[in-house]
Amino acid sequence: MHITLVDDSIPFDGFTPTTRALGGAEKAFASLAGALVRRGHDVHVYNRARFPLLIEGAHWETMEKSFPTQTDVLIAFRKPSLLPAVRLAGKRLLWVTASARQLEPARKALDSFRPMLVFLGRTQMAAWRNVEGLTVRVVSPGVRQDFLADTPTELAAQPTAVVTTHPAHGLDWVLDRWALQIRPAVANARLVVVSTLLEKGKAGGELPDDMRALLEKATAIPGVEIVAPGGDSTMAALYRSARVHLYPGHPDDMACWTLMESQACGLPAVARPLGAIHERLRDGQTGQIVPDEDAFANVAIRLLTDDEMFWSMNRDACQMQRTPTWDAVASEFGSVFSMAAG
Repeated sequence: MHITLVDDSIPFDGFTPTTRALGGAEKAFASLAGALVRRGHDVHVYNRARFPLLIEGAHWETMEKSFPTQTDVLIAFRKPSLLPAVRLAGKRLLWVTASARQLEPARKALDSFRPMLVFLGRTQMAAWRNVEGLTVRVVSPGVRQDFLADTPTELAAQPTAVVTTHPAHGLDWVLDRWALQIRPAVANARLVVVSTLLEKGKAGGELPDDMRALLEKATAIPGVEIVAPGGDSTMAALYRSARVHLYPGHPDDMACWTLMESQACGLPAVARPLGAIHERLRDGQTGQIVPDEDAFANVAIRLLTDDEMFWSMNRDACQMQRTPTWDAVASEFGSVFSMAAG
């Protein structure tokens, strides 16, 4: 089957996740292409890659290259405006990674092309008001191999917590919990804040005023370290050295990308009940979903200090949260293709 994937966001390709940090949605796009090739498909990718490349058997083309005139399946990534990219498409899919309500302004394009909508989870799909009767399906995203490898957990000498949230999506709240409750109870603990934006500011780059204030707050709190995110192997190593993933969540967090990866590495999490968190965390087994700030801090403190609790959740996360692989996701997409209207 000839499959065409189209994305017009930022420059990246199928090699990028192994070499540097990449957003979860872009990483998913990069991962699916090669997995579809392994299912026997002829895959062509059009995005803002800097050069044409053959990666894992998929043909990556720049946006300057003319789109094909015909394809069996067109997968438009995130934007309904990409649905007409191929004039003659046997089937059209829109792969939705953000909140479903962001599709509302594009109702006209959706009605014109009648694509199948592919959502990341049931929480995301539930927000979709499907008044046009479009076909919708859920395909849970996969986890890349570095996070699935049988590499043992090797805890850092200091009890370590990790936070990967975007600074605007709850980091200030986490820093308050750390400064007022968690660090005073675990005097030698460290909090690793993974943030491209704050690392840029720490290195002297320009930041908006609110982010500059957040950076100053973070650097003034004992035990807080700010690091830039890295490629898959770097992030997997960090997760396997930590004792808890502090995950504040956000109402529009429909994938919980970094949480999926840290869970696959065996890192327990403590999280608020926001977004799609119930789909990504097994409450009471691989972490805990908590109702308020005191519970958040108390669970974090226990995971930083209670070996029995940590290793139990670490074991359960390693056993329960290691699927799906991207090969399994590609297989599920194959089933979706057969359901999509021609």
